[in-house]
Amino acid sequence: MFDDTAQGGMDNLGANEESLRMVSANAIGNEPVSDEELRPHILDGFIGQPRLKAQLQLFLDAARKREVPPDHILLAGPPGLGKTTLAMIVANELGVPIRVTSGPAIQHAGDLASILSSLDAGEVLFIDEIHRLPRAAEELLYIAMEDFRVDVMVGKGPGASSIPLTLPRFTVIGATTREGMLPSPLRARFGFTAHLDFYPDDELEKLIERSAAVLSLPLAPGSSAQLARRSRGTPRIANRLLRRVRDWAVVHDLEQVEPDDVKEALALYQIDTEGLDRLDMAVLNALIRNFNGGPVGLNNLSAMVGEEAETVETVCEPYLVREGFMMRTPKGRVATARAWEHLGLVPADDAAGDVSKLF
Repeated sequence: MFDDTAQGGMDNLGANEESLRMVSANAIGNEPVSDEELRPHILDGFIGQPRLKAQLQLFLDAARKREVPPDHILLAGPPGLGKTTLAMIVANELGVPIRVTSGPAIQHAGDLASILSSLDAGEVLFIDEIHRLPRAAEELLYIAMEDFRVDVMVGKGPGASSIPLTLPRFTVIGATTREGMLPSPLRARFGFTAHLDFYPDDELEKLIERSAAVLSLPLAPGSSAQLARRSRGTPRIANRLLRRVRDWAVVHDLEQVEPDDVKEALALYQIDTEGLDRLDMAVLNALIRNFNGGPVGLNNLSAMVGEEAETVETVCEPYLVREGFMMRTPKGRVATARAWEHLGLVPADDAAGDVSKLF
């Protein structure tokens, strides 16, 4: 019935907790980060980010007409939005090989020098989490990106000498979730910076329908909308949830996945209609039921839900704040009217009230 052969770090203390969540935008366990089976290979097949796609298409077309490798590209945005996919697409569009590495994988400048010296003309070097490169490697990369050379140290001590090694022209594609952590000299060497934004539900629906077709999973009208609402604006989460819905369909011998099937499947994983999971709901319940909507300090809130303060601040709060369920104020965390409504509660007379008074 279904083709079941296709299977689909945060820099803080909350990384372990984040990596266990279904609604995490980071890769979970041995889940393939690349999602190769679901990844488009040309720019026309990439769903969403229309302005970025138009800019990148012009950028690549111009390089092809000039018959030279394009300038270096920086892809910036939250995890799970398609930075790695776009890097692969750039290489495919240019018809050149791509070398893949990451900031944490490069421990010393010599590691990067070895990679750079082995690049062929026109090749793409993709550096994920480029903001985590060691300082010495960053300085080496400055010269390589601008002058297309590396200085190789020969010997040790007072007798050591530097030999410049000329490199063929190549293109660096850097991906970062924290653009602000990149040194200014490194940012300045990228000819094109692309910022990826969270996806609206209608674009996520198109992406889910495409992925469902690849997975041979028939979706009834309305099913993709149910999935999109729970995907937190992130394609990686959408594809992950889709695979869990596929598991439900396989186990229950469904010929077609109805919207109610999506609801039941994801309810099993404690993911509600707004994409909130168990930990998100625990934070909102503590904030409202135990602290009357706030304001409350982070340490008190985290103690009430039994999590580290770092976990609550870095794993839960970004989405709750972005979606308008919580506000950070100088006096502490405050639940918004949307949070009260989501829990089916009415604010008491002595609840936080006018949030403007808290600033």
